Amino acid sequence: MTKKKVSPFGSWKSPITSDLIVAGTVGLGETALDGGDAYWIESRPSENGRSVIVRRTADGRVSDAIPRDFNARTTVHEYGGGAFRVIDGVVYFSNFADQRIYRHSEGSGPEPVTLSEKMRYADGIIDRRRNRMIAVREDHSALGRDAINTIVSINLDGDINGSVLVSGNDFYSSPRLSPDGNHLAWLTWNHPNMPWDGCELWVAAVTEDGSLINAENIAGGKSESIFQPEWSPAGVLHFVSDRTGWWNLYRRHEGRTEALCEMRAEFGAPQWGFRMSTYGFESERRIICSYCERGNWRVASLDTTTGKLEPIATPYTDITSVRVSPRRVVFGGGSPTEPQSTVQLDLATRKTEVLCQSSSVEVDEGYLSIPRAIEFPTENGLTAHAFFYPPKNRDYEAPPGERPPLIVVSHGGPTGATNTTLKLNVQFWTSRGFGVLDVNYGGSTGYGRAYRERLNGNWGIVDVDDCVNGARYLVERGEADGNRLIIRGGSAGGYTTLAALTFRNVFKAGASYYGVSDIEALEKDCHKFESRYNTSLVGPYPEQQALYKARSPIHFTDRLSCPIILFQGLEDKVVPPNQAEMMFEAARAKGLPVAYIPFEGEQHGFRRAENIKRSLDAELYFYSKVFGFELAEPVEPVQIENLQESGNHR
Repeated sequence: MTKKKVSPFGSWKSPITSDLIVAGTVGLGETALDGGDAYWIESRPSENGRSVIVRRTADGRVSDAIPRDFNARTTVHEYGGGAFRVIDGVVYFSNFADQRIYRHSEGSGPEPVTLSEKMRYADGIIDRRRNRMIAVREDHSALGRDAINTIVSINLDGDINGSVLVSGNDFYSSPRLSPDGNHLAWLTWNHPNMPWDGCELWVAAVTEDGSLINAENIAGGKSESIFQPEWSPAGVLHFVSDRTGWWNLYRRHEGRTEALCEMRAEFGAPQWGFRMSTYGFESERRIICSYCERGNWRVASLDTTTGKLEPIATPYTDITSVRVSPRRVVFGGGSPTEPQSTVQLDLATRKTEVLCQSSSVEVDEGYLSIPRAIEFPTENGLTAHAFFYPPKNRDYEAPPGERPPLIVVSHGGPTGATNTTLKLNVQFWTSRGFGVLDVNYGGSTGYGRAYRERLNGNWGIVDVDDCVNGARYLVERGEADGNRLIIRGGSAGGYTTLAALTFRNVFKAGASYYGVSDIEALEKDCHKFESRYNTSLVGPYPEQQALYKARSPIHFTDRLSCPIILFQGLEDKVVPPNQAEMMFEAARAKGLPVAYIPFEGEQHGFRRAENIKRSLDAELYFYSKVFGFELAEPVEPVQIENLQESGNHR
């Protein structure tokens, strides 16, 4: 065995470089099944983040299902999802550049189905009987007002905008047509709710001419969240509800709602995007589903007659986009040793096959840190959850007695969760000698509604406390250096980062990726979908204006006392660039070490390979200067304001 080199934490040489990460990485999204073919979305950094629909035929041939000039991505709710549908080999998709729906058959170029560029569409389904698509439409045709969301009927022979089927509420999703075409189900909700706060499930009869009659609200409400309505092969409506405090499966049978499998587990997830799916029908009697317990997901078979849930063994701990047919399942899966992948499960043999991996990079296990689930004490006698990745590099060890710097990660959302899927951008840090604590703070999903609601009225308090207490827990256990605690996060996680650096005196440096520094400004300048989100997270505005100011780091930069680096996409419509710019100017004026790196052409989250690489390298360089350790290999420098004046900020 080769003797390990002794070198300080943070300065270890790692084969997991930023070039390696972006060179062989794609983002994997929504899946679909059509006959014997499987489809999925690939977001390719090497093609400026273009979203490509990929087809794998029954005989194993893989090819792009849309031409290179097209980008399958909808911006309904800004976050999109539900951008394509495949029926009998014909692909219908929303094109990012003009947001029109196109139809593409093999052997012919994509043909536009919708004509107006002022409309956006998502979550479309095909009504064969009436030769139409039914979809969610977001109308941006009038300036100076919010977009108008409806469910529309679109003639597949060509349609300017579609004709409205359902309207009047603020938001709609999940239009689902019964197998006989006689009934349509959908979800709807109004401000200030987000869909995970509460929404309604409606069903209407469909007439022969396609109009809807006898609409009825059958489940949900202001404090009951409904997720993923689906019709069984025999036409029985199923859905997920959190009426017991956990997202469980139900069905509507003979006018009654019946629970299929009550348990303290989550069969649903926060609906940030369209056409999210955690279950599907193998037959009328058998559902293949995924569920989450204590932050980890599993696949199972559910007998709809007996209610028996039988777990199906797979190596995956994160399961998304479940699509089911009589013989197989396709889903997105990841584990601590496997990156996010598109996976096929044979229901007869119970064997899994990887159709595509998000990363083609192979890394020796000697450089991979395996996460450990931890539950730690936090405020008010409660506990919170996280995954801890200790430093790991087969070639290095630290000098005796040295404890590693710790990077605490606050996930975005904030209604969301982190998972244990192998992420090279985490291993980038652990293989260089950093510990990483990925926190599922109070407000995260996967632990029931009560845990999710801990953040109600407490954004900037509970999330910050849990990140602080998670770091302290590891310091007390001797697994982290209390003088080298770092916090980083993106979007809402960026807000948690900025709030922790401003209102607490625990962390010694931080990195904010498109984070919120002024929640009042966000309230005034935010897209429709999230424009009332803060009502539950903070309080009603403007009635609680004083609270918005009190929770906004930008107003308390006098309390900020450690270095910070900020990253921002200049085309971000979710968190506008002025949020990062205000924080940068305030920190610079105070004389703190601060760096600001804006990216042209990027929106909310970075998609281009060169920008993903630059942000990773810049963050590493920043920490090396702040904490005074030598990098194993040189990276492109970052301009850090006030660094010389401040000296080393340990």
